[in-house]
Amino acid sequence: MIGRMDSVSQLALGAAVSVAVMGRRTSLAKAAGWGAVLGTLPDLDVFIDHGDPMLNMVLHRAESHALFWLTLCAPLFAAGIARLHGEWPLWRRWCLAVWLVLVTHPLLDTLTIYGTQLALPFSNHPYGLGSVFVIDPLYTLPLLLGLLVALARPRQPDFALRANALGLVLSTAYLLWGMAVQQHVRGIAQTSLARQGLRAETLLVTPTAFNSVLWRVVATTPTQYHEGFYSLLDAQPEPLWETHARGAELLSAYAGQLGYERLNRFAKGFVALRAVDGRAHLSDLRMGQTPTYTFTFDIGPASGPGAAPEPAQARGQRPELSRALPWLWARLRGEPLPPPR
Repeated sequence: MIGRMDSVSQLALGAAVSVAVMGRRTSLAKAAGWGAVLGTLPDLDVFIDHGDPMLNMVLHRAESHALFWLTLCAPLFAAGIARLHGEWPLWRRWCLAVWLVLVTHPLLDTLTIYGTQLALPFSNHPYGLGSVFVIDPLYTLPLLLGLLVALARPRQPDFALRANALGLVLSTAYLLWGMAVQQHVRGIAQTSLARQGLRAETLLVTPTAFNSVLWRVVATTPTQYHEGFYSLLDAQPEPLWETHARGAELLSAYAGQLGYERLNRFAKGFVALRAVDGRAHLSDLRMGQTPTYTFTFDIGPASGPGAAPEPAQARGQRPELSRALPWLWARLRGEPLPPPR
């Protein structure tokens, strides 16, 4: 599922954090192993079927990603680990390691665009900064390399811990870079919209797949959305905009309908409706690009909602990689190419 940060990144982050916290107090392999397990634990919620694909989407990254519940669970997991390995004197240290491993998982997820309900049970607001793509090798590789070097030198603990720490520092620096670039691109997009006389209610700025050089920007109005792409290697600081209809009549017809309101709230208004073969297809504009969106749902007749709400049906699409990847590489390098259709 594209809604979660890739498992390799979360595994590597959990292992690296655990090794950094436990240090020389226990074996590197033990610390890394438990860090890897606990670092992927919150994503087990993907196996919960809520009976509706839209519910499965909006309830992912919910209780299992909430800082409150993870904080309550950390001492219990730490006690179990300490008892299992006969390291009860290290319980407090294990508690700190486990807590940091658990909470860094949703905090990293929050930097993606999907939406993480960090504040449950007090608020179900889906936090999503959108400054890093869900799979980005430039984030993951420093973590993995630092961790692998550390595990390869167990008899040189000082060197091993320095290598692991360096991986954490470099990966964190990459996240900070992404936040800074996002703000830079946001400024360029706002200036471009103003120059063209386009008034936007909301503006989305998020990286394209696997990188932080090419960015996708989406500006919405009540009836349209303007989609553009901007690369840091572009000759001119100007996104290449295309304008698309949001399906104003359908949006008006479905306003108040449960499925529409559920996704509209989760996507923070970045949605569009279109009629397909007599059915209303609701898309989350944040993930994917026109015309293929990862999360699209059939929510009812194109003529408008019936008296009884219908369960949402998944209609998401993925781009044709044979066309999308060459375009991504060329556009990343600054070639002013329109996106594939």
